[in-house]
Amino acid sequence: MNQETRRSVVVSLLSVVVGVATAWAGSQHGRLVAGVPVFALCAVLAFAINWIVFVPAYLLQTERYYDLTGSFTYIALIAVALRATEAPSPRALLLAGLVVVWTARLGSFLFARILREGTDGRFDQLKPSAPRFFMSWTLQGLWVLLTLSCALAAITSVRVAPPGTLGAVGAVIFVLGFAIEVTADRQKRRFRANPKNFGRFIHSGLWAWSRHPNYFGEIVLWSGIALIALPGLSGWQHVTLISPVFVYLLLTRVSGIPLLETRATQKWGQEPDYCAYRERTPALFPRPPRARR
Repeated sequence: MNQETRRSVVVSLLSVVVGVATAWAGSQHGRLVAGVPVFALCAVLAFAINWIVFVPAYLLQTERYYDLTGSFTYIALIAVALRATEAPSPRALLLAGLVVVWTARLGSFLFARILREGTDGRFDQLKPSAPRFFMSWTLQGLWVLLTLSCALAAITSVRVAPPGTLGAVGAVIFVLGFAIEVTADRQKRRFRANPKNFGRFIHSGLWAWSRHPNYFGEIVLWSGIALIALPGLSGWQHVTLISPVFVYLLLTRVSGIPLLETRATQKWGQEPDYCAYRERTPALFPRPPRARR
């Protein structure tokens, strides 16, 4: 077993351990089905769905359904949580509705992109290795669980409280983040659709304010979800408020910005225009564009 394989096995095991800990915290003061916490059932489902889809994906050596599976997992967990909750509260319905709108939009966008482009470069080195490819599906199960954790805990909580002012503020923040993410994705899609921009990098629109405005929007919208969920949480359930922090760390330290920045540097790193763009434009948090020197 080489070093990369060992690392993949360790990461997969740690992901499950973190998932178990999250399931325990989120299940406190939560509703039960046949004596089993609904949150814990959802946690098991998050990993199970991804492990099941991993099998045909590995055999066929395809990542085509990776992002679509992630979106399906979000919706499946929300559906199970609502189904197991008698007379869901307004807060639960609000959280469920916002999450479904977000994941349906992003999932369809990413699936259309993979159908159009055929492959996802993130998986080129992972697919041939079963442990490494399995790790990516396990991480997706953990990603869904942790990202959704505060919303899931609030939906399944026995504590019922009206959304109130905090819920309204959270909804506004969600809408703002969602609008930023959608706008950034549309601008990039239109940019790439123009043959004149083939092989070039986008630096207009929101992309002149941030090199990754879509990721900034995603962090903002999950912060809104956390605010809406907060009054519905009790005790150890507050641990699930790590959701937006996890999204931030994932996108800035693991699979988002680091990978894209490395690929961009390899592709355009020797070009003066790209170097100038990197210098004047922040990686994540937007800043008004500075005039070119």
